[in-house]
This record gives sequence, C-alpha cells and structure tokens, in this order.
Amino acid sequence: MKIVVTGGLGFIGSHTVVELQNEGFEVIVVDNLSNSSIEVLDGIEKITGKKPVFENIDLRDKSAVQNLFKKHSDVAGVIHFAASKAVGESVENPLLYYENNINALVYILQEITQLPKANFIFSSSCTVYGQADKLPITEDASVQPAISPYGNTKQIGEEIITDVANVTNLNSILLRYFNPVGAHPSAEIGELPLGVPQNLVPFITQTAFGLRKELSVYGNDYPTPDGTCIRDYIHVVDIAKAHVVALQRLLDRQNPNKVEVFNLGTGKGSSVLEVINAFEKVSGKKLPYRIVDRRAGDVIAAYASTDKANTILGWKASHNLEDALSTAWKWEQKIRS
Repeated sequence: MKIVVTGGLGFIGSHTVVELQNEGFEVIVVDNLSNSSIEVLDGIEKITGKKPVFENIDLRDKSAVQNLFKKHSDVAGVIHFAASKAVGESVENPLLYYENNINALVYILQEITQLPKANFIFSSSCTVYGQADKLPITEDASVQPAISPYGNTKQIGEEIITDVANVTNLNSILLRYFNPVGAHPSAEIGELPLGVPQNLVPFITQTAFGLRKELSVYGNDYPTPDGTCIRDYIHVVDIAKAHVVALQRLLDRQNPNKVEVFNLGTGKGSSVLEVINAFEKVSGKKLPYRIVDRRAGDVIAAYASTDKANTILGWKASHNLEDALSTAWKWEQKIRS
C-alpha cells in the first residue's frame, strides 16, 4: 500500500517513515527541505534497508500538489506533517505560518478527496487546548482561543478537516501530540533543527556538546512546583508508532466516526528544570543555564490524559523521559563526530 508522508524528512515524519516501512508500507516522502536535510533519506535506508520514494515539493504550490496526486493516484492514505512549528517564530511571523500551514492543507485535501481512498492522518498539537482548565488534558477539553498563530493554524486545520469530512469521502484521525523528543535508538535519524533550536531538548544537547554557550530557561515564576513550565515529553518513536496504528485503523475501516481525535503523550508532566536534571543524569554532563524572561505564547502546564489512545487505539508510550534524553544525546554526539 502506498502512503504519502508530507514533511517526511522532518523529525517526527522521518521516524514515522521508518515505522511504516518496517510494517511493509510503500512510502512516498514529500518535503521541500526548508527545515530538513536530504541526508535523512540515507538514515531511513540504513535502518529499514529501503530508501523511500522522494518528491521535493513545496506544498504551497497548488499545481505541484495537483501533479503529485496525478502521479501517485493509487495512494491509500496521507500522513500530513509538513508545517512550520515554532511557537515563538509564529508570533513574530504569523503570515508565514498561515500560508504554510493552512494553504498546503487545503491543497492536499482538494486532491485526495478526488481519489478513491481519502484516509488522512493530521499532525495536530496539544497547543489547541491553550492553557487547559484541568489537568491531565482529555480530548473532551474545550479548545481554548489560541495564544499563538502556530496554535491557531492547528485549530483551523482541525476545523477544515472536519468540515471537509462532513461532505466528502474523507476519513481522518487528528493526533494531538504533546512534546516529541529523543531520536531513533540507532542514532541514524533524530531531531536536526536548522539554525538556533526552538525546542528545549535540542538546545540542551547542543549546549552540552558546547555548540551553545548556555541554555535559556524562559521564566521561573510560573505557578508550578519549581517555577518553570511543565510539559509532557514523549519519545518520538512512540509517536511514530501511533501514526501507523491510527493509519491502520482507517485502512481497516474501524473508525465509527469520520473524524476522530486522540492525544499522544505519556500522561506525565515534567518541568524544564526536571528535564535539565534528567539530562545531566543520563549524560553525566553539567548544563550551564540562565533564567530569562518568559516567552510569548508559552502556557504554564500541559500534560495528556492518554486513556482514549490506550483503550481505543491500543497504543501506549513505552519510553520514559530518560530514555528519550539518552537517545537525543547519542544522536547529538553522532552528528557532531
């Protein structure tokens, strides 16, 4: 079965391609290399023994999207990762986020709803919950007004998918994941941000390696036990496996509703300082860090209730925070060696 994976050379996308190929799917990777590297294809091939088909396409180009699905009209499903994803950057450059994250989604949906099979997995985010009223966050939690353009694009994306599914053959699962971290245990693929990392863990590993002078901790005056923000950090391989399970659910027509929503997380929240301490433990490295002002768009605390995914999908995170940080550090050391 052919599956299109957009953003398939990115962090979560590449790990999902590995899991799909391990399960026997034929994968077509679509990526414009704006925040990824072509060398990731080699890493995927080293792990799985097979290099996926690669299409270098900017999904903001409507005609290119049309041609993609003319060429691959026999696809059984699409997993859509391709999007800009940094909260802070979205606050500074909202139009980039609306163009990249919304237009591309619309163009893809216009094409796949013309195909015999329109199975669609959407890479959503816990940002749609904003600062939730109650923790852990369940899928029934109200979607709060977005506090960043990035979060807003995920909310709008979910609404677009739901509206389209109501009147077409589209079947979709929206996966709202929390904070993906770590790397493949082989250290052949991992998180490779271009420029200064926007996410905590790659900034930690780069600081530990000496590429960054120190780590900035954005605020220590939040109403949390140690004053720093709390997030649910989940190993990227666990997230990747969940996408394969969700896709299989659609292919097997096990979905009672045309659009389903699942949280992906560990169910445990860790503060920024707890992550730093855990990294120091697994790496044996002391991390220099400095407390700086809060960052626009950050929520205080967010961690998942995973009961729905555990029960209905039969999926559960199998790695803990230390596992994830250990693989992230192994990956950092490999790419710098």
